Parts: sequence; structure tokens; C-alpha cells
Amino acid sequence: MTSLKISKKHHKHFNNPFPSTPNSPFIYGTLILNSHKLPSHQIYPIGKDFQLNWSSKNGGFLSISHKSEPTRPIWSTLPGEPFISAAIAETQVEESRGSFVVKDKHVHSLSSNQTIDDVKIINESDKDQLFSSYPLFPVLMITGKVFGVSKRKKKVGFSRRKDSEKENSTCARYWILFDQKECHQVGFQVRIGKTDLQLPKRVSPTSYRIFSLKFGRIRRRRGGWFGGLKKSVTVSSFAEEKIVMKNSEGVVNNRICLTYSSEKNEKIFGFGEQFSHMNFKGKRVPIFVQEQGIGRGDQPITFAANLVSYRAGGDWSTTYAPSPFYMTSKMRSMYLEGYDYSVFDLTKDDRIQIQLHGDSLEGRILHGNSPTELIECFTRSIGRPPLLPEWIISGAVVGMQGGTDTVRSIWNEMQRYDVPVSAFWLQDWVGQRETVIGSQLWWNWEADETRYSGWKQLIQDLNKQHIKVMTYCNPCLAPMDKKTNIRRHHFEEAKKLDILVKDKNGELYMVPNTAFDVGMLDLTHPRTANWFKQILREMVDDGVRGWMADFGEGLPVDACLYSGEDPIAAHNRYPELWAKINREFVDEWKNTHVGKEGEDPEDSLVFFMRAGYRDTPKWAMLFWEGDQMVSWQKNDGIKSAVVGLLSGGLSGYALNHSDIGGYCAVNLPLPFFKYQRSEELLLRWMELAAFTTVFRTHEGNKPSCNSQFYSNNRTLSHFARLAKVYKAWKFYRIQLVKEASQKGLPICRHLFLHYPEDEDVHSLTYEQFLVGTEILVVPVLDKGKETVKAYFPIGERLSWKHIWTGKLYSTHGSEAWVEAPIGYPAIFVKEGSSVGKTFLEKLREYNVL
Repeated sequence: MTSLKISKKHHKHFNNPFPSTPNSPFIYGTLILNSHKLPSHQIYPIGKDFQLNWSSKNGGFLSISHKSEPTRPIWSTLPGEPFISAAIAETQVEESRGSFVVKDKHVHSLSSNQTIDDVKIINESDKDQLFSSYPLFPVLMITGKVFGVSKRKKKVGFSRRKDSEKENSTCARYWILFDQKECHQVGFQVRIGKTDLQLPKRVSPTSYRIFSLKFGRIRRRRGGWFGGLKKSVTVSSFAEEKIVMKNSEGVVNNRICLTYSSEKNEKIFGFGEQFSHMNFKGKRVPIFVQEQGIGRGDQPITFAANLVSYRAGGDWSTTYAPSPFYMTSKMRSMYLEGYDYSVFDLTKDDRIQIQLHGDSLEGRILHGNSPTELIECFTRSIGRPPLLPEWIISGAVVGMQGGTDTVRSIWNEMQRYDVPVSAFWLQDWVGQRETVIGSQLWWNWEADETRYSGWKQLIQDLNKQHIKVMTYCNPCLAPMDKKTNIRRHHFEEAKKLDILVKDKNGELYMVPNTAFDVGMLDLTHPRTANWFKQILREMVDDGVRGWMADFGEGLPVDACLYSGEDPIAAHNRYPELWAKINREFVDEWKNTHVGKEGEDPEDSLVFFMRAGYRDTPKWAMLFWEGDQMVSWQKNDGIKSAVVGLLSGGLSGYALNHSDIGGYCAVNLPLPFFKYQRSEELLLRWMELAAFTTVFRTHEGNKPSCNSQFYSNNRTLSHFARLAKVYKAWKFYRIQLVKEASQKGLPICRHLFLHYPEDEDVHSLTYEQFLVGTEILVVPVLDKGKETVKAYFPIGERLSWKHIWTGKLYSTHGSEAWVEAPIGYPAIFVKEGSSVGKTFLEKLREYNVL
């Protein structure tokens, strides 16, 4: 059986503009209990702080709770229904330029029914015999079997006759371990043995009758999955379980499902940086790193993007930085470890089903009494961002292109408007070339001194004005055969060192990306990190103090890596490895410069990136939200930029921001396919960005089509004004960055984080957000609007003060329409708070208020 089929769609000229989405069915089954070994009710300890409550009532169920709150389950199964199932299926992946869709092509067997044969407490004295060490004992082990049917093709009659499918019974043993990881976390591990194509012949009459009755009812009710299973399974000893799981012959299951209870009114948040939704109840959420897409369901742009390039439009679920983590309005939370492709099916009212592509499943269940406690608990495990250097959060980061003269000209213009500037971010420092889709960068990470003549002098001159220079790089390298002024040919160097990703034949994998093919660094190779750090060192030695570490989401799933690991799992891990190399360089550089004479303590390095997975916040210093459309749209535009900030903030991405004005412009010669950055959109996006971690502009992919901050007097004046607004709460931003580093809490926060008891905030998406706890932002996100509807949550003791008028809003749980003309976004501070008082004082000091 071929388990993986990959379809390449890179070079198709016309594609289906409405591609189908994968929709694996929800798996149901039945649960059978071993009444001889299982008590009717019992409480089992897990470590010292947790307990598992077992009950045989209503068909049997179990629940886990913290001993401090024994009556509040943090995880539980459904009475009488299986919580573990398995399958053998083929995986089909369709891929095109960083866009992917993963499907189940054919299900060969489905073991959707489960027995619980034994619940066993494992104490520390047992560990040498059975398991490797665990942090806290006792550990709890549940064993049993999963069983169902397989479908095999069998030839009938002569060769002219068509094949038919024969259904056979299947059975595999499983075990699940629960162990305490720390005082607020329970770990779980699910392992499934190999599937037997025939069930054991040794069946007791009692177990057979019970199974026949239960399975018959389920089969008639559900239908479709089960077929005519004739036999049951018997209970074996733990020793038999262990021997069979290790040594049995058969086929390994490559799908595992974990099913457990939820509630109809339970809101589910998280899953990394998501751009379309905050509450995912009723959704089916795939966890796979990829391009977010152009439009993501907003029409007609998604239609056009899909037509030109396969699945380039994306959909509501596509994202650069997903995470297999969530928290709910009922204060339940969990995450998966590892990097296998997974889907969280939240489409049913009463249950959640995690479908994982792999032969084992591991994760953690979290305990906390508030969203902030859950975030702290989660980020304590995955890691938190470091403190940012103060320079990058002091003023505007000005994204420019065009060369030395252009940068100097714009800097002179900004001085006339007294714009507080932290840095110039020069994306095109490597030079530009013309391709079939327009101007693109040369992917060779060194300064192009034809475009940026006097590169080092430019950096020195800006540094004298306390302005840093930032650049751009990514983990891909392009051949430089047509570029004449190179000093080092990085592609050829990496090729010679054999540190580029290979294809299945062991040859160099040239990966299609936009209008040209590139070699992609094999980040698992032991020589890659040091080689790339040399490139970064040359850049930093020139005086550069920051860079965009772009991409990381496009590793092909048929790549062959030095590590030999599964490329689908490696695909999700790749952005973490990319972040780790950059972070290691930053830390190594800092260690060699601490205490160095003449070294500015604020002369620290920083990088920002868009691709990520669960643990990336541990390594990345700063995120940005990638290529949002220059539009007002919901799924891909200014609104999605707000949702990405807030969903990511709930998932550990604490320090984040977006390109001011968006990035992706489209200028097709058709009336409905023109997306150009309007002046109004640019001004409103400045107002939004002034209350995020970093205030950074970008000219976009088509600068000449877009309104820019330097376009005219109005845009420059507005830019200067909002840069000063951003500077006015720097004192608070420093506090929040420290809090992010210490607790993992985001700077921009969904109201659910601090007002979880107010059900009205659960339905908010992009409408408003908090900065820390003290500032409430209600941005204008629609064209032509000059009023917004603000909601003041229940649970706040203080009144909210409108910063421009001083009007107080004291009725909590109420809404109010607020005037918000351009230049005066609806911003509120808590009356009487020291943060609000200082913020207003700073606004007056900078002549903004």
C-alpha cells in the first residue's frame, strides 16, 4: 500500500477557482467494559495534584480534575462512547508554491470501537520495569483494544470481472498514559499496536453476547462505517498486552482519533495565529503551516487567485503560524506535542475529536481558573519571547525601498514633520530584478552596493541620528547566474556544502516560489546553522541591527532531509528550526558584546518572522502577520489583521504586528480585480498599528499602486501624529513586553482574556481589543465610517475615559456609539489609572492631545 500520494500543482496555467476542502467524517463507535476487572466507581491519583474519576454508569466514562477543584473536570469522555479510535488510510497532499491541502485518499481499515480492559496505577517502583522516568508518580495507564473493519479488494471470478471489496474484522491493542508534568499540567500519551486482520478466535460467550447487542444497535443507528463484524475480543493480561504491542505482526495504524466531551455553549479560542475567526466552535480546524492565501474566501479575489495558481486564494483556515492549542470559555485547555498533521473537529455540540496523522499521540491538559492562568501555564511549557531591545519599540520603523538616495530623501522629508523614527527597514538591500510578476528581490543575502551605494556610510549616518538599519532574509537561495555584482554566491556555496533540501532521488530540490525556483536550506543538517550565521554576522558587522526572517512555511512534503524525519511533520517543525538559528545568532552576538567598551547597551539585535508553530514563540523575538490584502475585507485585510493579533495572542504569540496599510495589492485590468491601497485605508491602518507592539510601514508588493505615508502632506502629517501616539505609551509598552517575557501574555488582548465571565465579549472578533489591561481600542475598520460602536465589559470597576473628549463611560455591559473621525480613533483609558494618566500627559507633551 502506498501511504502517501503528492500532487504537484505548481505549473498549471488554469485551475479550479472553487477547490474542494478536505472533509473526513466524524468517527463514531461503541465502548465495551471489562466488568471483571473494572470497578463500578473509583478515583485514581495522577501525580500529587490530579485525579481521574472512573464510573461505569451510563456505559462508562472517565474525567480528570485538579485536586483543588475535584468537582470541576478539565477533561472527560462521553458516557458509553469510545475515546480512542484508529485507522489505516492513505494520505494525499496537493501542493503549489507554499499552499497545501492534506486529504485522506482511502481508508483501508477503521477501528472505531473500543474496549477498556484495565486501569492500572504505576508507581515509581515499577518504572524501571515498564517505562522511562516520569516527573511525578503515580502514573495512570488504561489498556484495551480498538476494533472495527478493514476493506480489502478481492478479485471475483475471471479477470474480466471487476474487483469487489471484502470486509474483514480488525483489532489492535492500545494504551493511554496520564502523568503529571507540573502542578497545572497533565500529560497524556496514546499508543496503538499493529492491526490484526483477523481477531482472536478465543471468545467467551458472555463477551460475545454483550458485544453483539451493543454493536448491532450502533451499526443500525450510525451505518456506513462498520460492516458485518462477527467476533469480539477478550481481555488479556498486561504482560500479554505489552508483548503483543511490541512484537505483533500486522499493519501499523497511521491515524489516531481522540474524542472527548464539550458543551454546546462552549466557546473555543486559540489554534495559533488565525485570521478569520476567534470562536472555532462548529469548525473543523486543520493544523498545518502554509501560505495564508490571497483573499482567503473574500470574493472575487479568491476566485482569481485560485484560477491563476492552484489554491493560492487559501481559505479561512490557512495560516502561516498555527498551533495545536486551544482554551475554552469553560476554562478547559489542551495542546498536542509533536509535529504531525492534525485536525481538531469541533463541528459537534457535545464533543471534540482530534484526528492525527501518525501512529502515536501526545499532549497536555491544562488546569487554570482564568484565561491568563491558562496562557501562563501553556507558555511556561512552550517558551516565551525575550525582552525586545528598547529601540525597536520607541518610534516608527520605516519600510523603504529604492536605494540610498531615496532613503536619504524620505528621511529629510520626515524630519520636517518631526516623525519619531526608530529604524529604516530596507527590504531591497540585496537589489531587485524584474520577473514575470514584477520587481522581486535577489535572494542572495548581501548588500547590493549598486543600488545602495555607500551602504556602510548610510548605516553610520543614520546611526548618528539614533536610527537603526534593518534588512531582509529568508531560508531560500536563488541562483545568481544573471547578477553581476555579487561577492559571495550563497546558492553555490550551500550547494557545494550539500546543505540544501533534496528530493526523493537524492538530487537538489529546486522549489518553485513565486516567479523563480530556489534551493531551500536543510535546517536539520549539522553544517547549516553555522554557515548561515556567518551570513548574518557579515550583515551585522556592516552595522545592521535587525532583519525580517521571512518565509519558513514552504518546505515540500516530499522533501528528503538530512535527519531522515517524516517530511510532513518536518514541514511543521521547519519554522521553529528557522527561528532557532536566527535566535541563536542573536544570543551569541549579544554574549560577545556584553560589556564591550564603546558598545551601546541598546545596540541589540532583533529579528521578526511570520511563520511559526507551537514552540516558535520560544525562539522568535517578534512576529508580524504576513501578507494581508490592502483592503477592508474580513478574511484578508485590515479586519483579519486584528483577528490575527488577538487569536495569536491567546496562543503564545505575544509580540506581533502587521504591515501598515497591508501588503498585497492586485492591479489586474478588470474592474472587480483592482485592490490598491487607498489613502483612507492607509490612515486608518496607521491608527490601528499605533496600538500594537511595533509601528512599521511597508510599501507593499506594488508600491506605485499604493498610497504611501510619504505620498502627500496629509499622509505625512497623519503618520507623524500616529507615530507620536505610539511613542506616548512607550512607557507602558516596555512594561507589557516585560510581562510577555515573564508570563507569555500578549500586548494586544481579546477582551475574553480579562472579562471571561461576560458572555457578550465571547462573540467579539475584530471590533475592539485591549492593550494590556488599561487601554481599550475600538478601531475604524470600514470604508467611509467615522463612528464606531464600543462595548464596555461587565466586570470592570472603573469607568472608561475617552481620551479625546474626556467623556466617561460608567455603565458596564453597555454599548455606545462614539465619534471617530480620521486622526481621532476611539481610544479609552481607565479613569484613575496611573497608566491612563501618564498616557494623556505624554500626548499633551507631544502636542497630540
